[in-house]
Amino acid sequence: MTRKTVALIIHDGVQALDVAGPLDVFAEANALLPADDAYDPLLLATTTDAVRASNGMSIVPHRSFAQARRRFDTVLVAGGPALADAQPEATMLDWLRRWGARAERYGSICTGAFVLGHAGLLDGRVATTHWQSAARLAARFPACRVEQDRIHTRDGALVTSAGVTAGIDLALALVGEDHSETLALACAKRLVVVTRRQGGQSQFSPLLLPQGDPGSPVGRVQAYVVDHLDERFPVERLARIAGTSERTMARLFVKELGQTPHDFVESVRIDQARNLLEATGRAVKAIAFDCGFANPQQMRAAFQRRLGLSPRRYRESFRPSPAKERGSRSTSPPCDF
Repeated sequence: MTRKTVALIIHDGVQALDVAGPLDVFAEANALLPADDAYDPLLLATTTDAVRASNGMSIVPHRSFAQARRRFDTVLVAGGPALADAQPEATMLDWLRRWGARAERYGSICTGAFVLGHAGLLDGRVATTHWQSAARLAARFPACRVEQDRIHTRDGALVTSAGVTAGIDLALALVGEDHSETLALACAKRLVVVTRRQGGQSQFSPLLLPQGDPGSPVGRVQAYVVDHLDERFPVERLARIAGTSERTMARLFVKELGQTPHDFVESVRIDQARNLLEATGRAVKAIAFDCGFANPQQMRAAFQRRLGLSPRRYRESFRPSPAKERGSRSTSPPCDF
């Protein structure tokens, strides 16, 4: 193999972790690789003057765009809190169109996806970004299909990740692709990353959504669903729990949580199923029923629709222990759902 060149694009207001996270992954990989196979990461910006990160840190680029007119193996644009509403610098967009698109892989971390969109590099592609900015990315660049709840995505040469620490996951995935999963796992362990999250893993739990006042209609539904997940929740029953009409309940959910009651219930079921798939060796069929799915097929369809992979594949990807926990007495046959 030969050394891999990596250009990481930075700018005023950049998120420091979007820069430091991937750089530390490549540094850990270099510590375990022969010198001839190592990564050569460079920070690029409009000038070589220090840029001020969103947390107040100063970060000094290695090269300006004018000094880096060449092809890189990987080009990534780091995100920043202001990028979703900003117009990127013309020199950055020009460099990305001319040189970034020539890279073997090009992409973004967090809201760096907005820069790619302004450069025209998201048209006709699948991408992701921080969940708080995903709707704005989709609205701003309608020719891009935005996956709103993925840790990272790959669409041909384009690679994009969710927010902040997801840049570490993306960099680990690139190391695994370039070298081996064994090396990527070793890097994750050295960085004390508890789990190397894969692209299809959900960005956040529905239980992190704002919790309504326990006495409000939305709050009553939220609390009851979480505590009685194995029960059925047709819309008329949810309305009775809320103490409102079906129409009013639906309107309140969309207003307060940004999703329908059905979507909330399904999200909580999937979240609990994910936890059980990661932490236990229980049969998929049993998990499906415990989480309120009518059958394993329904759970599989929900996983495919929301996460892009089946429960079985989810378990294989995200469970840190072997397929069967030590000491488990389960004799259930493996399920392919």
